[in-house]
Amino acid sequence: MAERILVVDDDRAFQGMLVEALMEKGYAVDTASTAEEGIRKAAAVGPDLILHDIKLPGMSGLDALPHLAQAAPGVDVIVMTGYASKDSGVLAMQRGAYDYFTKPFSLVEMEVVVRRALEKRRLQQELVELRRRDKASPLHTIIGQSAPMRALKERVARVAGLDADVLIMGETGTGKELVSDTIHALSSRSRGPFVKLNCAAIPENLIESELFGHEKGAFTGATSAKAGKFEQARTGTILLDEIGDMPLNLQPKLLRAVEQKQAERLGGAKPVTFDVRIIAATNQELEQRVESGAFRSDLYYRLNVATLVLPPLRQRKDDLPLLAEFFLDRANRRLGTDITAISQQAMEIFFNYDWPGNVRQFANAVERAAIFCTSTVITPGDVDQAFSNRRPAGTCDPCPPIPPQGFDREPGPEHGPGAETDTLPLRQSLIRYERQRIEAALSHARGVQTDAAESLGISPRNLWNKIQKHGIDPAAFKA
Repeated sequence: MAERILVVDDDRAFQGMLVEALMEKGYAVDTASTAEEGIRKAAAVGPDLILHDIKLPGMSGLDALPHLAQAAPGVDVIVMTGYASKDSGVLAMQRGAYDYFTKPFSLVEMEVVVRRALEKRRLQQELVELRRRDKASPLHTIIGQSAPMRALKERVARVAGLDADVLIMGETGTGKELVSDTIHALSSRSRGPFVKLNCAAIPENLIESELFGHEKGAFTGATSAKAGKFEQARTGTILLDEIGDMPLNLQPKLLRAVEQKQAERLGGAKPVTFDVRIIAATNQELEQRVESGAFRSDLYYRLNVATLVLPPLRQRKDDLPLLAEFFLDRANRRLGTDITAISQQAMEIFFNYDWPGNVRQFANAVERAAIFCTSTVITPGDVDQAFSNRRPAGTCDPCPPIPPQGFDREPGPEHGPGAETDTLPLRQSLIRYERQRIEAALSHARGVQTDAAESLGISPRNLWNKIQKHGIDPAAFKA
């Protein structure tokens, strides 16, 4: 079925030209000459996109925007304005319009923007359907429908059904704890306890007692016996987070616990047996820790059986709109705000950044942008403030730099805007850097767009859109 576009314009000649151009592209077109008529038709026909003039007899296009949002929920509006009133187009986007054109405009440009808006709507509808299908499964808590995330979900579902210990590896902020929650929820042990321990957060002199428990009098202050985390997790699951920071002197005892599911309490003489599933997680390269002597090879090999490697956000940028929707909804509930959307230009800034802090950093950026937002739509200015060091009193600090350890790395020239762009405004430096990355990928791939997209960690369709945006000619990079 052809996608339906509603054109609202009182200039009959201009309206006819638009209708003809759109119908030639295979779209079904409805028309209206006033905003009031457009609102009625939007409610009646349920269009997939609305092209709306701003200057109309009676109600203006700006005033019509909230009424259109009620008449046709979720339908994007592209406004059209005369050159002299260009600021009205910007104001319309701040009020929720998808984009704007300044008359006169190129039909070719209009067709590209219309196609992108309709493609965005198709993707949103697909995501709604996927979300509906997944909602019955704990897997729906893992947000993402990109190729890397679909592969991860399939592997999580497969691993969860096996009663095997699991090693989860990935950079800071990629969602290792969330994946462990999902594995436990999908497993046969879901009715049992799920006990978590962060190995890096507990002082070295206390971690043995926390893990394995202690007997009364085992040390000063031990006035009674205490069960350790392994015992507390009996019949369930234990998460050993940041396993790479486990002290070397405790690793032999942990190896025995992993292999034999038993260990002695601190100060005890008899082994305590526990029936648990072990999930270990780390942001470090354990092989490098083994080579440096900081991690036992036998413990590593015992843990490295059912292994999940979580993709960093820079390799799954197709998931940004879905993540943004989730985090914006969460920010509204936390802050008491009523922000309905993130503008296309603001999303471009998000797409142009490499997110060294991954999903956690992106969630922080969306919430900070919501704090700075003064309308119902997050704008590029709100995002710029979210990235800056300026903050209102009482809000969280901006995302800290991520230390270069293991899976984590400091953004350098190959990961973020270089020193030569440091004097430019944020958006310009990010746009320049994106073009440089795309050209380098095309050069390395000798103009083959699918190979370049794979090296950039984005879909071929996403790369094509960016090539069009920057005016890059892929043929120039062919061998």
